Amino acid sequence: AVTPPTWERNGPAGAPRLGLTLDEAAATLGVSRDTFDRHIRHELRVVRRGRCLIVPVSELERWLDREAARWAS
Repeated sequence: AVTPPTWERNGPAGAPRLGLTLDEAAATLGVSRDTFDRHIRHELRVVRRGRCLIVPVSELERWLDREAARWAS
């Protein structure tokens, strides 16, 4: 069996993941980390704990919805 990427796995006790690492967020959007850092990351609200940055899944969804609406007109 193929193991799904880490960002598709649930957290403890099957709870859905609420935050992603920067690499996971880029992969979830289907872009390279470089593209994510250059063109997307500065538009997102992230959680910083020490050197760790966490992107809330809801923030990625908000950004996608806003961008889709912007280009739909």
